[in-house]
Amino acid sequence: ADIFARAEVANPWLLSTKLVCKPDQLIKRRGKNGLLGINLDWAGVKEWISARAGKEFKLERTAGLLHTFLVEPLCVHSQDSEYYIAIQSVREGDWILFTHEGGVDVGDVDEKAKRILVPVNKEGPSLEEIKVILLSELKSTVAKNTLVDFIIRLYAVYTDLQFTYLEINPLVVLESEAGGAAEVFYLDLAAKLDQTAEYECGKKWAAGRLSAYPSSNSSPSWGPPMEFPAPFGRELTKEEAYIADLDAKTGASLKLTVLNSKGRIWTMVAGGGASVVYSDAIAALGYADELANYGEYSGAPSESQTYEYAKTILDLMTRGTPHPEGKFLFIGGGIANFTNVAATFKGIIRALREYQHPLINHGVKIYVRRAGPNYQEGLRLIRNLGETLGVDIKVFGPEMHVTGIVPLAL
Repeated sequence: ADIFARAEVANPWLLSTKLVCKPDQLIKRRGKNGLLGINLDWAGVKEWISARAGKEFKLERTAGLLHTFLVEPLCVHSQDSEYYIAIQSVREGDWILFTHEGGVDVGDVDEKAKRILVPVNKEGPSLEEIKVILLSELKSTVAKNTLVDFIIRLYAVYTDLQFTYLEINPLVVLESEAGGAAEVFYLDLAAKLDQTAEYECGKKWAAGRLSAYPSSNSSPSWGPPMEFPAPFGRELTKEEAYIADLDAKTGASLKLTVLNSKGRIWTMVAGGGASVVYSDAIAALGYADELANYGEYSGAPSESQTYEYAKTILDLMTRGTPHPEGKFLFIGGGIANFTNVAATFKGIIRALREYQHPLINHGVKIYVRRAGPNYQEGLRLIRNLGETLGVDIKVFGPEMHVTGIVPLAL
């Protein structure tokens, strides 16, 4: 009730306008899945949201809680005013796709769309190109001129804010009966931003969010920072959120996704490429269902950061009742370029000592394979640990193939 009351104060138009509401949680095809409230007054919107908020919703094979909703004014229009536009970045440049039919039943866009490729490091399309190539089937001069201007500005925003994908469906153009300028409405929009561009345009992203999302006391003056939410049905666990917070505070990389908390096979892998290769090797041997986590640490994390990362994984894998067949932990990685292997292993060793008894209770077997700067010292330290920890630890260097420890263990 408090959230609704605050929304009314901040947006008085809610009380006098017919409305549309829908979940805003990276869910596709909401209209076809009964997740679209149309032509409601504010009381109807509150009832519609209250009936769904906090409830579990199943979308095909994915289930998740509905918790964030978008409410906007109803745009009354005819179907022939609906269009579709998308911009997608590929290796060669940016494709701009446009169809003269939009909406729920837009059909096969790849087959029917008119398209322009803007090559890398080239200016955007000209007015004439847009008219001749994308809008050739438009009969209305007013709508055509309006869309040319809109597409030029949309592409400028796309490149300036470092989008990698943007889709508007339907894009509605309403012409004025009095003969004035046409109005453009985007009734549904999905987009992807390039997170690695945050250093370049993070302030612009924050400024764009300022009007919709209130800043906290810790937010910068230019607005709340961009958040990259988990997909629907994949809410971050407390441990994943903790590692994500550590990752955000360091120049190194710390990633963790829990796939199956009851799984017997856990990984603590250095490097994004190696983490994929290890997961593939485990799956190739038929143990995908037992793979408990996916993640990596890289970019020369400090000893304390590696300790926190390792401690989180060890805590997760030693919860609950011990499995009668025991568990496996792969501490793997390729040949590091500049990460000090000994320093990161000191953090891992601290965590292993701290979890000595839970590791013994759960029958954990540890397999290590690592190489890179100071790897001999790191491997020596972890071999010495194996002599006193009471846990079975097998240690290998670059003489072992990068994922050779996986079939050796499994």
